[in-house]
Amino acid sequence: MSERPALFPVLLAGATLLLVVHGLGRFVYTPLLPWLVEDGVLTVQQGANIASWNYLGYLIGALLALRWHRVTQIRRSLPWALALHVLSTLAQTQAESAEALSALRLLNGISNGLVFVQAPSLILEWLARHRRVSSSGLVYLGVCVGLILSSLLVSVSNGLLEGAERWWPAALLSIPLAWWGWRQLARLDMPEEIPAEKPEQLSGRLLDRASTPLFLSYAGAGMGYILPMTFLPMVARLQVEPGSSLIESSWLVVAVATLPSPWLWNRLGALLGDIRALRLSYVTQLAGVLAALLLPGAPGILLCAVLVGGTFLGTVLLTQRLARALHPHQGPRLSAALIALYSLTQLAGPWLTGVWLNMGGTLHSAFWLGAGALLWGLIWMLLVPRRD
Repeated sequence: MSERPALFPVLLAGATLLLVVHGLGRFVYTPLLPWLVEDGVLTVQQGANIASWNYLGYLIGALLALRWHRVTQIRRSLPWALALHVLSTLAQTQAESAEALSALRLLNGISNGLVFVQAPSLILEWLARHRRVSSSGLVYLGVCVGLILSSLLVSVSNGLLEGAERWWPAALLSIPLAWWGWRQLARLDMPEEIPAEKPEQLSGRLLDRASTPLFLSYAGAGMGYILPMTFLPMVARLQVEPGSSLIESSWLVVAVATLPSPWLWNRLGALLGDIRALRLSYVTQLAGVLAALLLPGAPGILLCAVLVGGTFLGTVLLTQRLARALHPHQGPRLSAALIALYSLTQLAGPWLTGVWLNMGGTLHSAFWLGAGALLWGLIWMLLVPRRD
């Protein structure tokens, strides 16, 4: 292993797959939602319920990844997950009812959960094999570009497409990108099994006194970020004047804010240590959600877009890296467990929002749930012990 392999093609392939499933799969729904409501395809409440079905699928996908965590299993299931994404996204172009869209978003979420766990996990193990773990966070740049691309696709096609047709740009673009990304990862020089350095490392225990607070903190992160990331354009639509560019541009601001975040939080983790950087990420996200709550209208929406959009990926990559440092022998299984927990609390967020709306509450006031979850995450993060 004296010759160091080229990182760029591998990181680009992983980033491309995350762009496909997260940008063109999951988060394209956020800028689409206000227009699907305006087209009469959905109501606001149905939109919240459909988001919950997608997050349920994400949870199922993460749990499947927890089961299929070995290299051979990842190589077998990852292409099928990508195929499921492509087929379900194509089918969404024909979904004219909330019921049909709910079922398809469930399937799309399953593919998202599997790919979001398995692709970075496979790359992380490959990087560890070549002693290049410090570059692992760069794969999440695919999510950042995917958010920007999803916003642009919705904006450019607005006025040309209507109703279920609005899914076509994301569906067509997913096909070549998913194919190319998988072709690159299929060539990785990975052993079928990754041996542990010491026999005692074979313990299957994920939770201990150090990692349990980290898991509980991450649960708060999942619920805390998902409300603004799902409903911010809808809140903008309800708070600003009709026809305001903020309805569309709020999501674009979120997307642009994510772009430097993997590099920024990777760097802050190196400078401050992952634990301190994680604590800072919770404080920043909490400030963003509070801005949307306490500064109604354009200022609060824009602050929330910048602070939450520029931080949530940092929380993900720092948590994954810190947890793997606590249990280096468990690799993909550990990543899947974290994502499963994260997705469970994401699922609870839109569901509780739907319950709150049924009780007569407003979408804006539901953001207090996100603020409380991030405060929970910060408190537990303070209890994670520092280690050299």
